[in-house]
Amino acid sequence: MAKATSFNELLDAVDHLSLDVVRHRIAEYRRQEISSLISSARKEYQQGKLSPETPQDIMNSIWS
Repeated sequence: MAKATSFNELLDAVDHLSLDVVRHRIAEYRRQEISSLISSARKEYQQGKLSPETPQDIMNSIWS
């Protein structure tokens, strides 16, 4: 069974990584997250759950 790592141990481990490695890992994680969101949105659009909107429509819904 794997040993559970405490949050402090995790932070200590990250401190030993170079900043470039950490930035690269964060960027890669974010790209995967965005890709997943796009895939989900495409599926919802194909199922008729979403409709196209202009940027102005989106902004109007945000500000209302």
